[in-house]
Amino acid sequence: MFDSSSNPELAETLIAEIQEALPEASGGDRAPVAAPSEPIIAFSHVGISFDDRPVLEDVSFSVDRGQTLCILGRSGVGKSVALRLLMGFLQPDSGSIRVEGQEIAGLGEEGMRAIRKRVTMVFQNGALFDSLSVRENVAFPLRERGGLAEDQVNQIVERLIGLVGAEDVADAFPASLSTGRKRAVAIARALAAQPEVVLYDEPTTMVDPIIARRLGDLIQRLKRQLGFTSIVVTHDMRFAERLADLVLFLHQGHAQFFGPLKEFLASTDPHIQQFLTLDAYLLPSE
Repeated sequence: MFDSSSNPELAETLIAEIQEALPEASGGDRAPVAAPSEPIIAFSHVGISFDDRPVLEDVSFSVDRGQTLCILGRSGVGKSVALRLLMGFLQPDSGSIRVEGQEIAGLGEEGMRAIRKRVTMVFQNGALFDSLSVRENVAFPLRERGGLAEDQVNQIVERLIGLVGAEDVADAFPASLSTGRKRAVAIARALAAQPEVVLYDEPTTMVDPIIARRLGDLIQRLKRQLGFTSIVVTHDMRFAERLADLVLFLHQGHAQFFGPLKEFLASTDPHIQQFLTLDAYLLPSE
């Protein structure tokens, strides 16, 4: 699985082929709205409550192109909620959310469809279509966009499946796949949409350490070779240390810290120190 690292040029070749194949299908609606100097993602004083219970309060952060932000914190602090706000699945009660300089808070479904061509999400469960094979799942975004000949679709799909090391399950259905394989296939399907930002919701939850490491390697390679901007929600500090340029640490709905990974690790904030200490806790040997 994920043995495509033995061919480091594969990803670069693949993205070049996708970019060459897709311009006519894009309809010219993918031009960035933001100036190059603006963050690609920006939250400003965002708040949201469920049943009068605040989940996020006055949260602000930004991510520049090509950066990886890891959102950390204990369970229930609103990490995944931030991703769902970015995808337009939830609407904030207050504040501003901008994607490539465009305000998306309050944007209608038609407007969000255009945003989702730039920003895609890899869900915890993969969110694959149960009735479609791995190959058909990966092909779905390409066929939905249109403008490609079937041989082009097939060529891109095969390369994407190879990139995530899923050649041996290309004709399998999601129900037969392990959690780690589902997430790898979900990443391949996300890449087929040629996004500019990829959101990952707890990619290492319920997978063993070896698969977690391989998923981390894949995400890191996509950043290095393809220049993707990534936002990764995780509770796994070791995973975050391998990936993060920036860290957003949420505590009781507030942005307790936002900044470079190095500064986060050096923080003397007691809540951060407690999180880091608990994450590093090892059971004593007998």
